[in-house]
Amino acid sequence: MPARIGIHPVLEALRARRPLTRVVIAKGLSGPRIQQIIELCRELSVPVRFEPREALDRLAGGAAHQGVAALGAAHGFVTLDEAARGAQLLVVLDGVEDPHNLGAIIRTAHAAGASAVVVPERRAVGLTETVAKAAAGALEYLPVARVGNLTQALEQLKRLGFWIYGFDERGQETYDRIDYASPAAFVFGGEGKGVRQGVRKHCDFLVRIPLAGKISSLNVSVAAGIALFEWKRRKGA
Repeated sequence: MPARIGIHPVLEALRARRPLTRVVIAKGLSGPRIQQIIELCRELSVPVRFEPREALDRLAGGAAHQGVAALGAAHGFVTLDEAARGAQLLVVLDGVEDPHNLGAIIRTAHAAGASAVVVPERRAVGLTETVAKAAAGALEYLPVARVGNLTQALEQLKRLGFWIYGFDERGQETYDRIDYASPAAFVFGGEGKGVRQGVRKHCDFLVRIPLAGKISSLNVSVAAGIALFEWKRRKGA
């Protein structure tokens, strides 16, 4: 499978100067964004090939490609030290397994000004093409760190001066009233189970988002969006 599929992911990969070996475009495809891709390829000396749409279908392995694919280095992970260096806010995910959720959180984290996302090696989705498409280009700019042990990673972040905020429906503090120290790490749990008990024990604060309805929890990407933009609002103020 190519490193990027879809118009927006390929366009952002080119804008971010990612190493690409070539870009493949379906024959007959045109439009302003296609022209942007062609011009950026010319500027960056990235070869462009025009092939039948059936070739794109095979290249993308059945995924929706919009007639554009780029081949080159796949999305890679950074270390926790690299993610934490100079960061004011990290987003730590405890077992997010839905690629659409991970991509949406990466997109929101980048938009809110977070420095990186941290995921565990197990009980978590990798940086798949579905994640990249859901992130809508943000994966080209926001680093993702992968760690072997999440609780050890939180303790490492504490030693680096981070305050750890776990977002959980059982939290005593509410997200809109607590004072956020800096640098901070926001921890969000996976689908269904939330933040695991072993991880909660390593958080400095447990924070909840009050809900008016009868449902006790939010989708993790929605909860992350609410919390991250509250942090962004405070930072802007």
